[in-house]
Amino acid sequence: MPSPTGGPPPVTATNRRRSVFLGRMSLPERNFVADALRTETVGGVILLVAAVFALVWANSPLSASYRSTVAFTFGPGSLHLDLSVGHWAADGLLTVFFFVAGVELKRELVAGELRRPSAAALPVIAAVCGMAAPALVYAVVNAAGDGSLQGWAVPTATDIAFALAVLAVLGTALPSALRAFLLTLAVVDDLFAILIIAVFFTSGINLVALALALAGLVLFRLLLRKEVRGWYVYVPLALVNWALMHASGVHATIAGVAMGLMLRCHRREGEERSPGERIEHLVRPLSAGLAVPLFALFSAGVPIAGGALAEVFGRPETLGVVLGLVVGKAVGVFGGTWLAARFTRAELNPDLAWADVLAVATLAGIGFTVSLLIGELAFEGDQVLTEEVKAAVLIGSLTSAVLAAVLLKLRNDKYRRICEDEERDEDRDGVPDVYKWADPEFHLRMAAIHEAKAAEHRRLAEVARSGDTGEDESGMIGG
Repeated sequence: MPSPTGGPPPVTATNRRRSVFLGRMSLPERNFVADALRTETVGGVILLVAAVFALVWANSPLSASYRSTVAFTFGPGSLHLDLSVGHWAADGLLTVFFFVAGVELKRELVAGELRRPSAAALPVIAAVCGMAAPALVYAVVNAAGDGSLQGWAVPTATDIAFALAVLAVLGTALPSALRAFLLTLAVVDDLFAILIIAVFFTSGINLVALALALAGLVLFRLLLRKEVRGWYVYVPLALVNWALMHASGVHATIAGVAMGLMLRCHRREGEERSPGERIEHLVRPLSAGLAVPLFALFSAGVPIAGGALAEVFGRPETLGVVLGLVVGKAVGVFGGTWLAARFTRAELNPDLAWADVLAVATLAGIGFTVSLLIGELAFEGDQVLTEEVKAAVLIGSLTSAVLAAVLLKLRNDKYRRICEDEERDEDRDGVPDVYKWADPEFHLRMAAIHEAKAAEHRRLAEVARSGDTGEDESGMIGG
């Protein structure tokens, strides 16, 4: 039952027991998510610019310089690190991205939305279905068209930075609960993408290098447990662990994930932030603002001439990627969410509608960064097909973005009203009013504020009755 004054409903034993999907987060979680999404949004806009620049460069008269830059090789050959610029971007820079993903996953598991099985069930089921459905769509298209099943994992990932960049460009005021749901989906997506890369794209294991990499990770963990401090200890060790993981044959980004998962992400008494949260706060801007955009710069430059685009819809591999992102993601995320809510008897937030979940599910079809990486790994050795798959990722992501934009714009006025309610702070103490509705002191403060306003209006009424409007010569009310 809504409050008689138009605020949130009063807290009762009945609605405390009720499971609400996409309901209000706790204030600390809301603040953390807002800070993380703010950084990702800025990084997403930079990512969008980098991708557009790559496309322009690769399709300009200077296209030969783009290809030669991506293919340029440097690094110590004795350590098997004489890699091309493209490989340094995919294996090196994306390690920073996956390190942040590891920290983010650890924090979600110990202090965030995934720490309680009941709260985690809905977004995890939605994310799993949102990865299974695109893979199934890809498999069906390629089985029917006699194509290769190697790329089944390409359309399974969601790019949170690119999705938020779309929201920023559109100016869509997405409520915090929907943004948090999208972020949780992306976190679970990243976890399964890590597992997919580790299991399906690892070959030719060098057991000695792998053993040394594992020993380095154990040392990293021991130093953390002993609370040894100093970037000059951890950064060199992290680089050694990365190089050993690369030499082992396991994709080097796995080292970044493993080290991220080792950080302590629960707060001790007297701590404003855990070590994991502090390091994530420092590294996330580097990941979102530099590492991922540079990867996009050296990976997204594919031919988009008429013939190349026609090939995307003429090959089962590329058509499967497009349909997997556009159809599979939307159906998977929305269907998984609806089924999970149906069987767990969770009630959708009354301020929202299932159309909002469909819009977010469609937005999840933006699978840029990890999809490009998996596309490179899946079709390594076939440069033509790799570029066509990249083009398919771009087309699928762009189509999902346009469809999501239409769905979100239809509800944008509603979203703005929800966001205004979420941000309102009439007593100006820095905490939104919705988090103080059960606090008697808040209502006493608001009563005093309204009484002061009422007293001022009574005074102005008396002034008006007496004929003295209090206006000066310019017509402005004095006092």
